[in-house]
Amino acid sequence: MANIDVVIPVYNEERALPGSVARTLAFLDAHPAHTWRIVIADNASVDRTREVAQGLEAQYAGRVIYQHIPVKGRGIALRTVWLTSDADVSMYMDVDLSTDLEHIPALVDPIAAGEVDLSYGSRLAKGSRTNRGFKREFISRSYVFILNTVARLRVTDAQCGFKAISREAARALVPLVRDNAWFFDSELLLVAQENGYRLREVPVHWEEDTDTRVKIVGTAIEDLKGIWRLRRGGVPRVAGRG
Repeated sequence: MANIDVVIPVYNEERALPGSVARTLAFLDAHPAHTWRIVIADNASVDRTREVAQGLEAQYAGRVIYQHIPVKGRGIALRTVWLTSDADVSMYMDVDLSTDLEHIPALVDPIAAGEVDLSYGSRLAKGSRTNRGFKREFISRSYVFILNTVARLRVTDAQCGFKAISREAARALVPLVRDNAWFFDSELLLVAQENGYRLREVPVHWEEDTDTRVKIVGTAIEDLKGIWRLRRGGVPRVAGRG
């Protein structure tokens, strides 16, 4: 049995948050192999997200905690929560629950068992099922092609909002990741791969959320800038490893 933090980064998600937390807790209750805790990581929301999240923290005392991060960015949210967590395994998923909750055990169990250090959901791997529009599909596949050919990252999907990492790997790798926004995921995978950490891909069932806060084109441009930065400067190394 492992202690697992399920991190949900949010920005202005007052409407989606209660249902997402309730559904996730119901799923976790049905899987008592681990001790679970939900961490709501609030990225400087300006709506009622803080009030709603604190209400959930009170309602589910000990099972849900709220953490306020005063700046925007998925990367800074994960960096802040993962590096301060005492859980054996930390994972994260998007508040819209686009990735089917049924994949959580496949994501965290290998890490809890000591088989891998980092696992990530893939919407493009063999066995995955994805329902999304042509534009998002095209941009995603093009981005992965660039990652594979330019950055030499051996994955089929880097940006799926569904990843998990051991406490030891997080503390070694996350400080080496410079990006604090959407490229955080890709950079984390690349740093882990180049330092010899054990990665595992998890094919997922994923449904597009048409109310997403993600600006697809702008995010893709920032991701390309991140790839170019690593291409020019190299991937940082974990001290004392290898």
